[in-house]
Amino acid sequence: MRAVVTRVSQAQVDIAGQAVGSIGQGLLVLLGVTHTDTENDVRWLAEKIAGLRIFPDEAGKMNRDVMEIGGGMLVVSQFTLYGDCRKGRRPSFVDAAPPPISEPLYESFLTALKALGVPIAAGRFGADMQVESINDGPVTLIVDSK
Repeated sequence: MRAVVTRVSQAQVDIAGQAVGSIGQGLLVLLGVTHTDTENDVRWLAEKIAGLRIFPDEAGKMNRDVMEIGGGMLVVSQFTLYGDCRKGRRPSFVDAAPPPISEPLYESFLTALKALGVPIAAGRFGADMQVESINDGPVTLIVDSK
């Protein structure tokens, strides 16, 4: 699994002009799934992201995780994270898992975050979404379970 994690002061995902998920301060997580991902990847990635100490403490150092600051996560499925742009000008998405594999793992990721106590909002798997965010820092990381 691959995630692009951005520290935000707020983020929202809309579908057909309707807000379906929003958070204030926290993390925007774009999540991609590949063919070889398993529940082990789900658990590892959920724990890793929930525990990332990328929010400032009183001294301004990145020492707090999303739960310590009372933040939430907005999670959006993003198969294009496995796009391969090395050849030609049209990306290949053969490394992205098809929906019968990726959708259950995406849902499992959401469940794993909830079990960790993280307040979450989410997009809708496979939908055409518009994502808005106000990046904080900016702080953006790529986290890969492999």
